Amino acid sequence: MHHDVIIVGGSFAGLSAAMYLARARKRVCVLDTGEPRNRFAARSHGFFAQDGSEPQVMLETMRRQVAAYPTVHFLQDAAVDAQAEDGMFSVALRSGALLTGKRLLLAFGISDEMPQTPGLAERWGTSVLHCPYCHGYEFADRQLGVLNTSPMSHHQAMLIGEWGPTTLYLDGGELDREHHEALARHGVGIEPAAVERLAGEGGALSQIHLADGRSRPLDALFIAPRNRLNSSLAERLGCALEAGPLGQTVTVDEMQMTSVPNVFAAGDIARKMHSVTFACSDGVMAAVAMHRSLVFGPLS
Repeated sequence: MHHDVIIVGGSFAGLSAAMYLARARKRVCVLDTGEPRNRFAARSHGFFAQDGSEPQVMLETMRRQVAAYPTVHFLQDAAVDAQAEDGMFSVALRSGALLTGKRLLLAFGISDEMPQTPGLAERWGTSVLHCPYCHGYEFADRQLGVLNTSPMSHHQAMLIGEWGPTTLYLDGGELDREHHEALARHGVGIEPAAVERLAGEGGALSQIHLADGRSRPLDALFIAPRNRLNSSLAERLGCALEAGPLGQTVTVDEMQMTSVPNVFAAGDIARKMHSVTFACSDGVMAAVAMHRSLVFGPLS
C-alpha cells in the first residue's frame, strides 16, 4: 500500500498531523497500537475545550473526526522496521504487511519506567503523578510529596511547593548543602529515610511508610520517572538521538524534521517537556512541514 505520509503512532501528535494532512488531501496511513502514554490518567487537564476530559474519550473523538476524511487509512498494527531508498520509505509491520510512503512521521511515544516502590505503580496517574500543570490543581493545599528519582528531584520539589505543603522524600539518597538551603528557602521539607511502601484506599494515597517504621500522611506523590522510546525505528533509520536527564529524545529542527531527510518526529519522543498541547502543536508543525516538502521539494 502506497501513501504520501506514513504516521507511526496514533495518539495526540500523530492524529493532529493526520488531520492537517487529510485537509491537504494527502494519502495518509496511521499506525496505532492503542496504548497511549496517558491511558493511566482518569482526566486530562490544561487543554482548551477539553479540560477535565477523559484522555481515551478525547482520542476516540479525534480518531472519528480524522477517519471522516477519505484519504486517511488506519491500521491497528506496529511498525517493526523502516528503510529509505530512492526517495521513498518502506515500513514493515508486525503483521507481515509492507507499506510505502514519501514521508515518514515518527510519533510512537514513550513509556515511563516506574520505581519499584510497593504501592506506586498501581496509583500511577491517579495519586502518583508527574506533571503538576496537569494534575496539581486537584491536589492543591493538601499533603504533597516528591520522590527522589533523579538529580533534578530537588528542583521538582521546589516547583511542586507552589501547589501545597511539600516534602522531598530522599528515599535513602543524599542531597548537598546548596540544595538543602534552596529547598528550605522554598519551604520544602526533607525526609531522608528510605521509603518502604505507599498506602491508601484503591487508587487514592493516604500514607507513605518509611523503612524506619514511621509513616506520614500523603495525598499525592510526584515523581519524574525515567522513560524509553516505544520503538527502535528512529535508531534503525539513523536519526540522531539526544540523551536527556530522564531518557532519549529524537533530535528535530524547528520544523520537526529529524537528521534524516523526509523523516519527521513529533510528540513526547521529540521534546523534553510533555503535554497534550505540546504534542498536538508538534503534530501540526510536522504536518505542515511535510506537506510543504511534498509540494516544494525536500526541506533544506
